[in-house]
Amino acid sequence: MRLFEGTVWDRPPRCERCGELEADCQCPAPAKVLTPPEQQTAVLGIEKRKRGKSVTVVRGLPAEQNDLPKLLDRLKAACGAGGTIKDDQLEIQGQHLDRVRGLLSETGYRIRG
Repeated sequence: MRLFEGTVWDRPPRCERCGELEADCQCPAPAKVLTPPEQQTAVLGIEKRKRGKSVTVVRGLPAEQNDLPKLLDRLKAACGAGGTIKDDQLEIQGQHLDRVRGLLSETGYRIRG
């Protein structure tokens, strides 16, 4: 529900490209611009969690410039471990620093840590 919906001041949202109402717009969704891995630096580290569990963390890769879910799937498959994305960080369960470093450098990312 919009703020002024149903009043004299109601202005329904319009598409920025074609000017049609958003409900009637036929414009294709804008393509996501991804930054090449060679221009990005990944910061790697290992964190200790509850009960002495270790987690390999990949930081420094902005979500809007990367396909983080796809990268996470590749890392999980290479490490044979579970993982998740939290706050633009990739977390892989266990100590897999060497495998993650190898896969990211093979993909073209610059590595720190």
